[in-house]
Amino acid sequence: MSLEELLATRSAVTVPSNIPSSVLAAARARFRYHRYALVDRGSYEYDDAPHAPELVAAITARIAEVAGEHRAFISARAIRLVPGDYLLARHDRIHETRVLECVLDLSPAPVAKVEVHYRQHGQVFFRVPCEPGSVAMVPRGPTVSCNFTYVSKLHTGAEVVRWIALFG
Repeated sequence: MSLEELLATRSAVTVPSNIPSSVLAAARARFRYHRYALVDRGSYEYDDAPHAPELVAAITARIAEVAGEHRAFISARAIRLVPGDYLLARHDRIHETRVLECVLDLSPAPVAKVEVHYRQHGQVFFRVPCEPGSVAMVPRGPTVSCNFTYVSKLHTGAEVVRWIALFG
């Protein structure tokens, strides 16, 4: 591992998105989910083309505030997990080039013990809890993967919604 790779993973941060909850709720309502259920990889719902230009604009501005640099939007995807859902690390897309992954939490309410784990060489280096309105900014590259932890069936009625956007 190079020093650059090590320092990049240590610069991950979670901050408030500063996006009003009404805007988050409106975006969440527009997503059109499809069920993914290959149990050896995950069980969740996804929208691979969520139309949310207001989220792109807000997160682009937030990156500039937090990181002091402009990043170009590449793509986004929405993930919804309900009790019994999860997403394993081996199903994660590996990025051959360096990108900034932003995970915006659009969940209607916090859900305890539900996190996104970012790993480098198999070791967790950053955890993103379910905190509605927060955005995690995580540098990604070929050595970084992530997984979404299991949503316990004890959390009846829970809904975890995350908008995952890549910036170059």
